Amino acid sequence: MLNSIFYKIKISATIFLVALFFSCENDIKEIQDFLAEKNLPIGISKKIHVIHTDSGQVKTKLISPLLHDFSNRTEHPYHEFPKGIKILTYDKLGDSVTLTANYSKSYAKTQISEIKGNVIITNHKEKSKLFTEQLFWDQNTHYVYTEKPFRLITKSDTLKGVGFESNEDLSKVTMKNFSGIVYINESNKK
Repeated sequence: MLNSIFYKIKISATIFLVALFFSCENDIKEIQDFLAEKNLPIGISKKIHVIHTDSGQVKTKLISPLLHDFSNRTEHPYHEFPKGIKILTYDKLGDSVTLTANYSKSYAKTQISEIKGNVIITNHKEKSKLFTEQLFWDQNTHYVYTEKPFRLITKSDTLKGVGFESNEDLSKVTMKNFSGIVYINESNKK
């Protein structure tokens, strides 16, 4: 009699588990839609360190403590770096340009990134630095621009203004509403 009760309990538990298993099956599309509807990322990665190479040479390094993947958006899929980002790009000679910021959002379809919060671009070879609070970066054309106040430090002076455009290594600069003061570094004049 006791064996019969245990047998019925085992059968009932098996049926319950099978029903539970099949009732928990979700379509991937349903999950993605649910996450998009709730404005939740499809994935979260920590301690990101991505290296992009071309023909065996390092071209770009991307470093970030946190990545939120919103590629499940149908209209505007994007990746968000809410705790900051550091991007190093290298040319054929090994010279580098570094971009750092407190936050970044990169749109997959347009390849345009919004970068904000203590944005700094450093061209190590030319010893120039750009400081601003918000910057847009077009990854297809390798072009950066802002409508916010900026400060550009070069080998010989410091330039200030509102509105800035340049290629990403700061070698071809256009300034809008240049209203700042030019500070000449006397130690470089000879």
